[in-house]
Amino acid sequence: MGTARVKLATLCYCLFSFLAAEAKFPSPPPLKVGFYQDKCPSAESIVRRTVHKFVAKSPGFAPGLVRMYFHDCFVRGCDASVLLDSLPGAPAEKDSPANNPSLRGFEVIDEAKARLESICPSTVSCSDILTFAARDASLIAGGINYAVPSGRRDGRVSLIDDIPQNLPPPNFNADQLKENFARKGLTLDEMVTLSGAHSFGVSHCSSFADRLYGFNATHPQDPSLDPLFASFLKQRCPRTVGGASDPTVMMDLITPNRLDNAFYVNLERRRGLFGSDQMLYDSELTRRVVEENARRAGVWGKKFGKAMVKMGAIEVLTGRQGEIRRKCNVVN
Repeated sequence: MGTARVKLATLCYCLFSFLAAEAKFPSPPPLKVGFYQDKCPSAESIVRRTVHKFVAKSPGFAPGLVRMYFHDCFVRGCDASVLLDSLPGAPAEKDSPANNPSLRGFEVIDEAKARLESICPSTVSCSDILTFAARDASLIAGGINYAVPSGRRDGRVSLIDDIPQNLPPPNFNADQLKENFARKGLTLDEMVTLSGAHSFGVSHCSSFADRLYGFNATHPQDPSLDPLFASFLKQRCPRTVGGASDPTVMMDLITPNRLDNAFYVNLERRRGLFGSDQMLYDSELTRRVVEENARRAGVWGKKFGKAMVKMGAIEVLTGRQGEIRRKCNVVN
């Protein structure tokens, strides 16, 4: 009986200690719309004006910011780790071949951050600035507007080795893409919907050159590629690309600076630039979603906004986690 009482007392003590610890260390607060309304009321408007300024100079900043947001959130979550500079002996995400030199928009984030630091020091995180900027770029280029929950904090780590195991390469098939996005909590429909961001901006030839030259032993050229489109691409992309000789091609030749559902129409015409894009139409797993998005532009736009919000919640840091960087390219 005595032993039983001791065990019961020990169990009660452990339970009490666990509950006390939970009370002392509550779960981090969730993101919320209007997070800076009291702390820095002009935060979102400052980011919006900065994005407008840069996109007015060069429309390519809009797709660059949307792409940077995706590349940030899929690696260590949405913590602005993609913005950090490399350290001696520790190359960062931004120097990965998947990001350098193709990622664009760092100067947009830096200018917005500098303006915010001048009026609201150590208040607005770089990860929230990037999230606002991607939303504003979507609105400017595609008329897609959505409310952005905020309250993220910035991470302190950025490693180039994290890229291969998180960012999907351009030759993934539909099943691999589904698995990759599922690991981030995104559905098959959301994966196809977010892929619509490939309707604007440019790509380096090295990202799809394997589809044009020496595709496999049977087909020197990817048979899923429209022959006329392939001929056009070969005129822009030499057989040997890479390094200093790596031209760019518009992702969509019809509306190259417009974020719209033309991406899905191009897939139906076998004019997807990446193998992983064309696979979305060729695979029975995803073809229906592609066809729906091709026919219903307004519906796709709304789904895109919702998927961007959901992606923005991947592994976020809030509360006392992480930090608020004073400069987005270095930790405090």
